[in-house]
Amino acid sequence: MIKWGIIGCGRIAHRFVQGLKALPGAELVSLWSRRSESINEFVNLYGGYPCQTVEELLASDIDAVYIATLPDSHEHYSILAFNAGKAVLCEKPAAVNLQSLDRILAAAKLTGMLFMEGMKPPFFPLYRHLKEYLITDPIGPVGYVRAGSAVADCPPDHPNYRHDLVGGAIMGIGPYEAFLAVDFLGNTQEVQTMGRFGSTGIDMFTMFQTRHENGYAQLYTGFDLHGKGDALICGTIGHVTIHKNWWNPSRATISYLDGRTVELDEPFTAGGLNYEIEHFCELMRQGKTESDIITHEMSRQMIGMLDIAREQIGLKFEGE
Repeated sequence: MIKWGIIGCGRIAHRFVQGLKALPGAELVSLWSRRSESINEFVNLYGGYPCQTVEELLASDIDAVYIATLPDSHEHYSILAFNAGKAVLCEKPAAVNLQSLDRILAAAKLTGMLFMEGMKPPFFPLYRHLKEYLITDPIGPVGYVRAGSAVADCPPDHPNYRHDLVGGAIMGIGPYEAFLAVDFLGNTQEVQTMGRFGSTGIDMFTMFQTRHENGYAQLYTGFDLHGKGDALICGTIGHVTIHKNWWNPSRATISYLDGRTVELDEPFTAGGLNYEIEHFCELMRQGKTESDIITHEMSRQMIGMLDIAREQIGLKFEGE
């Protein structure tokens, strides 16, 4: 049994517990948030022991911490958890920028603790099935990826609109798009970005083209347009469409140059975060300090791409 503590009781923490409760080998033990009212609400819904301080949570009987706060505090809480001997699953993006992530990774290495960025798509049954299927019936070398999402119904009080809380479309949605490009095309070599800002000083819509070791990607993120949210992966003898919402993947169509079409349909349960949590728990049981799917270098590649995109449109956060 892997015993969990949660730091932060916002929207994503609710979804995390939904996934956690679907796993027989994991349980919620304790939680803490900077907002006491959110702690009480959380306990009433899901149980767990409400801690008065983050230090109390880290001293409780837990094996791992899920950091569900906003990116501006990820480095601080990750390092506190490592020093307390706790493994860390940290919501994406794992840090504000590459420099901050490198400090997190250095602390994880120094303490010998497991660290993984929360990136759910590769653990969904559909995504795993797709990657396995393409081994035996390939579309040829992949040379192009197109993906994106524009979410026009994000609530107006959402932290994504807050510049002081490291908001914006690049930071809120971009990690998913960066993951897909890096996963299929390899490390990023060049980024070209265009974006526009909203009244709160964050990017409301951004599109970026990237060149990778094995090809090119066109990606978009946004909060004031309604985007389709599918993904296209092109090889030399076929292409894959992961149907919307591609970051919660359940259906894909593979179209081949010879006219064949293959449909993959893999529903997911419990909101989908359960697959990511299950992977993390298994890493803990095996004594691993790094995932072989969301590696530390994968996280570095993703945030590095977003750093360049933000720099090119002139989006900086406090302390940068």
